[in-house]
Amino acid sequence: MTAPLHFLTIDAASRQIADGTLSPVALVQAVADRIAAVDARLDSYVLPTIEMALAEARRAEAEIAAGRRLGPLHGVPVGIKDIVQTAGVRTTCHSHILADSVPDQDAVVVARLKEAGAILMGKLATHEFAFGGPDWTLPFPPARNPWNRDHFTAGSSSGSGAAVAAGLCLGALGSDTAGSIRMPAAFCGIAGIKPTYGRVSRRGVYPLAFSLDHVGPMCWTARDCALMLQAIAGHDPEDPASADVAVPDYAAALTGDIAGLRVGVVRHFYEVDDRADEEVLAAMEAALGVLRGLGAEVVDVTLSPGQDYSACGNILMLAEGFAVHEADLRSRPEKFGWILRERLVLGGMLSAADYIQAGRLRRRLAAEMEAALERVDVLVTPGAWSAAPRIDEVPAFQFFRRPSLMSPGNVSGLPALCVCNGFSQSGLPLALQVMGRRFDEATVLRVGDAFEQATPWRDRRPEP
Repeated sequence: MTAPLHFLTIDAASRQIADGTLSPVALVQAVADRIAAVDARLDSYVLPTIEMALAEARRAEAEIAAGRRLGPLHGVPVGIKDIVQTAGVRTTCHSHILADSVPDQDAVVVARLKEAGAILMGKLATHEFAFGGPDWTLPFPPARNPWNRDHFTAGSSSGSGAAVAAGLCLGALGSDTAGSIRMPAAFCGIAGIKPTYGRVSRRGVYPLAFSLDHVGPMCWTARDCALMLQAIAGHDPEDPASADVAVPDYAAALTGDIAGLRVGVVRHFYEVDDRADEEVLAAMEAALGVLRGLGAEVVDVTLSPGQDYSACGNILMLAEGFAVHEADLRSRPEKFGWILRERLVLGGMLSAADYIQAGRLRRRLAAEMEAALERVDVLVTPGAWSAAPRIDEVPAFQFFRRPSLMSPGNVSGLPALCVCNGFSQSGLPLALQVMGRRFDEATVLRVGDAFEQATPWRDRRPEP
C-alpha cells in the first residue's frame, strides 16, 4: 500500500519532489491536515505556523519548477524544538519566563535548514528549558507518546519525538545534554542522532549545560537523519565549541553493507551494572543477531561501570544548568515550573571541587571510550531500560534512580544514534543505541541504516 503523504520519509518525499510527482504544497498541506486531525491528543506543537509554511511551500514549488532545487530538503516540512530560536516566531523554552519571547534572528541550525529549502511547520514541545518535565504547571501541556498517549515520550525533545512518529513533520530538530534526542527517539520509535560535540553549531539554542549540549536531527529513519545532518553540520566560528572539521557526505556512506565492521557490545552496562527489562534484553540479542547476519563481527567490550558515567554527567549538568539559570532562580523562582526549580537548586548545592573532580573523571571516561573504539568500529547498547512508562508515573528525579545508558555519549562527546529494534508486548517501541568515533557519524549512521533495512520495524506507524 502507498504510504499517506504525512508518513513519507524525507528521502522518499525528496525523490518525489525532485521527479515532479509530489508538490511541496500538497505535502505541507497533508502534514498540516494531520496536525489538525491528531495533535489535540498529542500536544506535540506549542505553536504551529501553518500559513507561513504554506507560503514557503508555494515559493519552494516555484523555485523547483524553475530549476533552482536546493537539495534533498527543499520543500520538506520539519519541526523545531522550542528552545531553538526562530526569527519572528515565538520561542518560549516551554517556560513562563519566556512565554512572550520572539527572537529577531534564527539560530544557526534553523538558518541552515532554511538555506537547504526545508519548510518550518512550527515550534515543538520540550521540557522546560530542556530539563524540567513532564510538568503540568507550565504554559503548555507535555507532549504525549503517539503509540499510547498515556505513556511518556521521554525528554527533553518530547514534541520532536512525538511529531515525527505521528507524521506531524517529516523531521525535527532536537537537543541532547543527557540523552534528550536519543531517549525520545527510543520511546517514540524513530531515529535520532546526537552528533559529535562541536559538529553542529549551538548558537541561538538556549543552553542547559555548555560542555554537554548537542543539537541534532530526529527523523523516521537513519537515512533521513543523514540528510538533515548534512544540512546543519559544519563549522561556526562564532560558536566557541564548534569544531572546524570537514563534513563528509553522510548519505553516500549508507551503502547497506557493514560486513567486516567490528561491533563492540557494552553488555555490562545493561546486564550487570543495572539490568534492563527482559523484553529489552531479548530485542538486544535479536539485534546483535541481525548485525552478525549482515557480516559484522560482534565482540564484548568492558568500560567503567555505567554509574560512573551517570554520576559524572549529572554533576556537570546540574552545576552548569545552575550557572545558566542562577540569576532567575534568585530573582523570580516562582516563574519556574516546580520540577525544573527543584532540579536546578541541586546544582547550587555542588561545590567547585565537585565540578572539578567530575571534569577530571570525564577526561578519563572519554579516553577509555576512545581507546575501546580503536579496537572496534562502533559500540552498542539498548536505547532505554524499558519501553516508555506511563507519563503520570515519571518521578521528578528519575535520572538518579538508575544509571543512564545515554550518559556515555554526552560525557565523551562522541556521536550516538538510536533506532527502533522492536516492540514490547504492549505495542511500545524498543531501541538500539549505536555510538562511534569522534566525528565519525558516517559509520554510526551506516550501521543504523543497514540495521533498519534488514528489519521490519520501519514499516510500522502509530495511529494516535
